[in-house]
Amino acid sequence: MGTSPHKDGELAPASLVTGSFSDFDRETVIQALESGDKVVATLRKPSSLAGLAHEYPADRLRVIQLDITKTAEIDAAFAHARAACGCADVVFKTAGYVAAGENEAFPDDVARPLFEDNFWGAARLFREENTPQGGLLLRNSAMVGRVCLPFDSAPRRSMRLRALGESLAQELNPAWNTKVAIIEPGAFKTYVFNLDTNMVMIPPHPAYANPALPAHTFSGAFLKGAGQGANTPADLAPSDASLALAKIIDFSRVAEPPLRFPLGKDSIGLIREKLRVLTEGIDWCESWSDKLGK
Repeated sequence: MGTSPHKDGELAPASLVTGSFSDFDRETVIQALESGDKVVATLRKPSSLAGLAHEYPADRLRVIQLDITKTAEIDAAFAHARAACGCADVVFKTAGYVAAGENEAFPDDVARPLFEDNFWGAARLFREENTPQGGLLLRNSAMVGRVCLPFDSAPRRSMRLRALGESLAQELNPAWNTKVAIIEPGAFKTYVFNLDTNMVMIPPHPAYANPALPAHTFSGAFLKGAGQGANTPADLAPSDASLALAKIIDFSRVAEPPLRFPLGKDSIGLIREKLRVLTEGIDWCESWSDKLGK
């Protein structure tokens, strides 16, 4: 699944996928394998992919344990990738989870682990010097990493992958031929909408209990996305994730991928609207900088 540095006729592209425990991540692994890639799939409980591991030979699929919050296990995962494939042409960071609630409602014991997984887990996936050099560091963020919405403050803050990716892309030596791309998907029906394992809904703060407030509306939309009843007309209407994955795999094969990849009409629409508002605000503010120098 990726922009391979290999020449035609050499080894197939190899992908290291972090967080392969859910249906979404399992589908990522399957589609990458079916497209001809070798895959090193990592997750906290390798037994979750035992059935899939028996369907492919070891030279096509390796399943290894990785807790994205532990640096030593990340080192071991890259070592496995080198041993199995010679290099990792694509590193696809999908591991993470969602906790939703108002800013004032978030307790530290929920917010801090969220950052540890979603942000610091991605930050620890460092550049690996492959031989031959080159490849793609693909990070799965979200449109909420670019667009601020009510009731999503902690997920948005913990998914500062856009800023992290933009900074890293400017720091990398062009001679390394390592690309960085940030996927910004809209609402897709994935494991994050599972209230039992991957989505934490923070009880509403009393000050925001008014049904007329946007936070109340969006909390209902999150619940609808998770298949729960909610007394609100708002609906995230998650789309088919398998179709999005096919697009992501196609994107990973682009020779010169853009840094940001918004995916889904909802993501495109919200980002366009934010750009419009930003442009209007900048135009309004511009004259205030007159005679202040550069």
